[in-house]
Amino acid sequence: MIQPTTIQLDDFRQLLIPRARDAHKGLFGHALIVGGDHGMTGAVRLAGEAALRVGAGLVSVGTQAESITAIISARPEIMAHAVKTGKDLIPLLKKASVIVLGTGLGQTRWSQQLFKQVLSSTQTKVMDADALNLLAKQAKKSENWILTPHPGEAARLLGCTVKEIQENRIKAVKALQKHYGGVVVLKGPGSLVCSNRSLRICLAGNPGMASGGMGDVLSGVIGGLLAQHFNLQQAAECGVYLHAVAADKAASLRGGERGLLASDLMPYLHQLINESYMTE
Repeated sequence: MIQPTTIQLDDFRQLLIPRARDAHKGLFGHALIVGGDHGMTGAVRLAGEAALRVGAGLVSVGTQAESITAIISARPEIMAHAVKTGKDLIPLLKKASVIVLGTGLGQTRWSQQLFKQVLSSTQTKVMDADALNLLAKQAKKSENWILTPHPGEAARLLGCTVKEIQENRIKAVKALQKHYGGVVVLKGPGSLVCSNRSLRICLAGNPGMASGGMGDVLSGVIGGLLAQHFNLQQAAECGVYLHAVAADKAASLRGGERGLLASDLMPYLHQLINESYMTE
């Protein structure tokens, strides 16, 4: 079986060069984060901030009305919009250059409406969390998205067990890519990034990442890179790498792996995205 090659910092130096002095936010895309059902507001807030921290020009969130105040009070740079139905998403979709779907989405009737509306759009997408669980129930293939399943979601997408996924992760990620298209990130120790052209592995990261919200941050990072005109493979590989190295820095500089929070990664994402073109 073909072994994956390692993702390294040098892969991205030419993509993360300093910005021109006359740059403006319109050059760096508009990411729309869709999700945050009742009780899961934090998921879209984390994804939204992560997209901003890696350089997206604008970030909007489509979520429950009750979540708006919490989001903008915690991170006022995020534009938060109440959406009651799939149709309410239409004006937001028209303005977005990339969509991140699934963070805190749930699987309710509300969730299903948003899922259906987003899938009908033409923009590049990042599919995570409950967007993947809904996709497993109504399989569709696209070459214009990135899927980011953890082993449990991967098992549902392939109709097998988590044990089968973990016993042969390379086989699993290739099967996911073949069945669903686009680029697939199989999360976990040694996250794998698979397209129809390559298979890469990230050796950075640590067990402190086994905590709620880490996947939401990763989705936001990847969405933020896509907004800045990275292609699917570049955004997935660079996003996975930045996310893992930020977690390593946070664990090292904040007292250890145990008790590491997803929000602890934010300052290191900001640092790394600006230092990537320098020495590691």
